[in-house]
Amino acid sequence: MNSTRRNVGLLAVCQALLLTNNATLIAINGLAGLALAPRAALATLPVTAWVVGGALATMLASLHMKRVGRQRGLMMGTLWGIAGALLCAGAVWVQSFWLLCFGALVFGVYNAYGQYYRFAAADVASADYKSTAISLVLAGGLVGGILGPTMSRFTVDLLEPRFTGAYLALIGFALATLVLLRFIRIPTPDARTQATPGRPLSVIAAQPKFIVAVMAGAIGYGVMNFLMTSTPIAMGVCGHPYGDAAFVISSHVVGMFAPSFFTGGLIKRVGVLPVMFAGALLNFAAIGVALSGIAVTQFWVSLVLLGMGWNFLFIGGTALLTETYRPEEMAKAQGANDQVIFMMMAISSFTSGLTVTAAGWERVNLFALPMVAVVAIAVVWYGMTHHRRRRLA
Repeated sequence: MNSTRRNVGLLAVCQALLLTNNATLIAINGLAGLALAPRAALATLPVTAWVVGGALATMLASLHMKRVGRQRGLMMGTLWGIAGALLCAGAVWVQSFWLLCFGALVFGVYNAYGQYYRFAAADVASADYKSTAISLVLAGGLVGGILGPTMSRFTVDLLEPRFTGAYLALIGFALATLVLLRFIRIPTPDARTQATPGRPLSVIAAQPKFIVAVMAGAIGYGVMNFLMTSTPIAMGVCGHPYGDAAFVISSHVVGMFAPSFFTGGLIKRVGVLPVMFAGALLNFAAIGVALSGIAVTQFWVSLVLLGMGWNFLFIGGTALLTETYRPEEMAKAQGANDQVIFMMMAISSFTSGLTVTAAGWERVNLFALPMVAVVAIAVVWYGMTHHRRRRLA
């Protein structure tokens, strides 16, 4: 257990560093895109490129780690982050919107590998500790939520042109991650696990439990990303300064990860499905607050509630997913789950920019409502079906 806690602690710090970079990227990518884009509607395309990079890499990253082990795979993923940050800084330096998009795409590969920190924790934890291990690793994002946007306030104008310093600062956190990863001890998969394919992905994905788990993670992430990506742009249009937008994004990321200290325990106490349903209700509340006005306080409360809703849906979906596959099927099941999540993020980030610039902040929130309803209905349906099966068994 001491070895498990040590690994979980190191993975939590790596998660903190990953989210420091991601939160910084979220805070500045849309604004840098707006400054360089040939048309305002393309402002969030660098954010979309970042997500697409993750979508393209996530299955390959999972299969790569099955072959070489978590530690080596995660270290290689971090190198992609360094390359992406350099490309983004260079893009701002030469004022190239399309190079910025490409740099964000490369950085997305780093994010794809980093999403497996939570699964790495689940892999080394006992069955009754899995949800707690996943929660504790994701809790590391709390540090990133505070540090990333705060750091961007000081680095966004540190070098000319604007945003160059913020992108270069990402490299330091990636280098620190490389150092920490050298001390993580997660066994490389044995030869049998590497060689055994397990059930086809189509069979695994046909399970109702798998479908609900993926739906919770993908829609939870998609709705969160749809609203979060457009927030700095919407706040700018409403006349709020960048400092207020950075504060709102920072608070949002704190809302995403602060509940992680108790989400795992809550799942053990009341079950995963009630926690996931509570996540959907928090999303409904976030949209309601956003529709009530455009003051900084309303942006702030809405984004904090949105982050909490994401936490319950994402951790709940991840915990539920770990019950759907065998050890030899881990790479394909986890990879498929994260690929769907990244695809949803890509769609949501791109359409977010189009919606907020063409239709406004109110429409962004109204368009999110049906998606939240879908995941709420799916969780209730599976809960009722599962309860009926247990009663008949």
